[in-house]
Amino acid sequence: MAVALKSGCFLHFDKPQNRASLPPRTPSQLRTSSIKSFSPMAALTTAPTVGLSETFTRLREQGKVALIPYITAGDPDLSTTAQALKVLDSCGSDIIELGVPYSDPLADGPVIQAAATRSLARGTNFNGIISMLKEVVPQLTCPVALFSYYNPILKRGTEKFMSIIKDAGVHGLVVPDVPLEETEILRKEAAKKNIELVLLTTPTTPTGRMKAIVEAAEGFVYLVSSVGVTGTRDSVSGRVEDLLKEIKEATTKPVAVGFGISKPEHVKQVARWGADGVIIGSAIVKLLGEAKSPEEGLKGLENFIKSLKSALV
Repeated sequence: MAVALKSGCFLHFDKPQNRASLPPRTPSQLRTSSIKSFSPMAALTTAPTVGLSETFTRLREQGKVALIPYITAGDPDLSTTAQALKVLDSCGSDIIELGVPYSDPLADGPVIQAAATRSLARGTNFNGIISMLKEVVPQLTCPVALFSYYNPILKRGTEKFMSIIKDAGVHGLVVPDVPLEETEILRKEAAKKNIELVLLTTPTTPTGRMKAIVEAAEGFVYLVSSVGVTGTRDSVSGRVEDLLKEIKEATTKPVAVGFGISKPEHVKQVARWGADGVIIGSAIVKLLGEAKSPEEGLKGLENFIKSLKSALV
């Protein structure tokens, strides 16, 4: 069952309670109390979370474009990540991309690299991320796609990795550093667990290869808007409009644009060009990572997501 409220989009801070009147907490309750210390106001819903493809189908029927924010797990800490997931969901995110911090993030720019470094330095690990997701995902109404480099997957074994993330409630997976030719096993094991493997295409991808990528992609096609690594940019390349047209001539699968999308005006422009989804990463990661406190970061996140969502209305 999912628990969330997308219309209100505000943070709720618990009122102090008389500790003397409360029963003693078990060790497990103590371990999870930091995750539950404050959260967006929630209302029960009976609808289970749907997958990536189903989400895009529903949005298409409504004439809407998907808002897909990205955050790095464990920056500034996993408790704040748990709260951030709830804020993103309650403010109208359609899919959330959660990055697994990695020591050699080749596709990431300085902002996300720094976030991964901070997260790892504070002890964030894969098991901790999965434990957090098992608690938080049942409270979300939108699906979560995990963003992971290939080595952490190989380290655990592809089959085991897919089982672990499936049990945590993850619906999608993005692996930026695996070439198409090496995705066969990933796609096979993902399909067994109903995990949608998102594949990326770039401005320099030859047309023939792009067609093979979109044919193999599940959930949605991730269109990298510019050559290079992630990061905020002043404007979105006009080449994206042509690339979107080219991809849409090759597939009916939804296409989401990422890398360099950082402002409401970027979101509005990419949506106008025909994107089915817009991915925003570095701007959000910077906001959370550089805030003076978790509370300040979460409030800033709420305001920023509201501004992005408004640009898609």
